[in-house]
Amino acid sequence: MHDRKQHVMKMAHQLFIDKGFQATSIQDILEYSGISKGTFYNYFSSKNELLISLFKTLHQQMEQERNELLIGQDPADLAVFARQIELHLQRNRENKLITLFEEVMFSNDEELKEFLKKGQLQTVNWVYRRFLDLFGEAKQPFLLDCAIMFLGILHHNLKYYGMVHQSNANLDKVVHYSVARLVSMVEETAASDDQLFPPKLLESWLPEYQDKGRALQGEIRECLTSLKQQLSPADTRYIQLLDFLQEESHIREPRRFLMESAWLSLQAGPFPQDDLRTLQTLLAGI
Repeated sequence: MHDRKQHVMKMAHQLFIDKGFQATSIQDILEYSGISKGTFYNYFSSKNELLISLFKTLHQQMEQERNELLIGQDPADLAVFARQIELHLQRNRENKLITLFEEVMFSNDEELKEFLKKGQLQTVNWVYRRFLDLFGEAKQPFLLDCAIMFLGILHHNLKYYGMVHQSNANLDKVVHYSVARLVSMVEETAASDDQLFPPKLLESWLPEYQDKGRALQGEIRECLTSLKQQLSPADTRYIQLLDFLQEESHIREPRRFLMESAWLSLQAGPFPQDDLRTLQTLLAGI
């Protein structure tokens, strides 16, 4: 991202925290970031677009960090999932996102409210996909129900823990307590054979996240094989990353953002940039 545009977003973010989104004017942003009105509109068509760009940028940064926690780890390990949840919550807290989310959701701005609702559905989708890793395809019919219930348990535990202790600083305790309820919750839900939200609903909620074809996975595998042939046995870190991507290309629904995070780590390796750009293009097509 352009450094100056990033600077404007950073300054606007601080103003939104200090004054609130609604109370911050474009003129405030111009003065605080030291840019002209023309420069602002060169980057953003409106204050809403700036806020959406800010949310997207912060989410992408968090998502990359969250996905990197999986590299070289067992995706079925509940402790890894707990660390991912902790990171997600910690980044939201550091960036004061909950306050901004709440202001938007209580406003009359339908554009921003729809954007945040879609973001909430993306979080549900991510938890559902991780539950597939954790609990397997046999439990799949009940995992969207469990993802929604888990997020409700987690958010309410955080809320009331903060009320009781006048602070919710101890995120890890709340997260681990909530995650510890997961195994029995999934087992009991599956045993009941009762379903409230069929996973197929995700296709209508987030159609852009659905499968776009398996031919692309074959191209990705060929590209990864070519990259691996360029390495020596001593390049264990990059071999591990390529093996990880190889495994992802075989699963029913490869996790795009996880693959992109691994690709970013490959940037430091001994690969021609043209080959890495080819891989990036293939991954972006999933």
